[in-house]
Amino acid sequence: MSTYSAEHIRFLKKKRHEKRLILTVQIMIIVLFLLLWETVARLGIINTFLLSSPSDVVKTAISLFHEGTLFTHIWITTYETILSFLIATVLGFIVATLLWSSKRLAKIIDPYLTILNSLPKVALGPLIIIWVGASIHSIIFMALLISTFITIINIYNGFMETEENYIRLLSSFGATRRQIFLKVIIPSNYNTLINALKINISMSLIGVIMGELLVSKQGLGYLIMYGSQVFNINLVITSVFLLGLLSYLMYFSISKFEHLFKK
Repeated sequence: MSTYSAEHIRFLKKKRHEKRLILTVQIMIIVLFLLLWETVARLGIINTFLLSSPSDVVKTAISLFHEGTLFTHIWITTYETILSFLIATVLGFIVATLLWSSKRLAKIIDPYLTILNSLPKVALGPLIIIWVGASIHSIIFMALLISTFITIINIYNGFMETEENYIRLLSSFGATRRQIFLKVIIPSNYNTLINALKINISMSLIGVIMGELLVSKQGLGYLIMYGSQVFNINLVITSVFLLGLLSYLMYFSISKFEHLFKK
């Protein structure tokens, strides 16, 4: 026997219906876009040499699979992104915590965070290669430059916007700074931390692709660069589609992690 009221059951059904509707519309948009793209390509309305077509993208992906390189390139980019994401998340959280713990330190560091976050990271590419070497280390370094500072800023701003009354209440009971952080700051910033993870995973992927465009001999960024050099637009667009799929899967993983913690 259900413990929910009839009104609550109707609310849950309505919510599930809304989710299915949104998912259906999202899928329809993608399908219609691909159908329209394929149609105009077959009718010769667009130049497939410049814009490719869904069927050519599928053929290119199958060709990469038969060559045995498809999953290798996907795995390299995935590995570099996850590694960059984990390092940037840990660094961002630690630095944001230190800044919250010391207002003086925060005032000193704040302008430098803004400057470092606004620097054009791609322009530093040649220097990064000289400093770190033309290897995976350059790719990770590039990704960290792009993702770490914005992670610090987002988490720190969330910490500072925590309801001041909660902090005063615990302080009045003699709570230590550590207890306030664990009992008020962290629980109050659950959404901030999750949003920081979502932003960080996308920024890490962007940084990895930028790094691969510069130095890599494997990965989806390398495929994009190589395809553009040999004027293989099918390879470029196939790589972009694979990046979109990879980005969605990573974002989906963070969303599932969010729902898991809510339970």
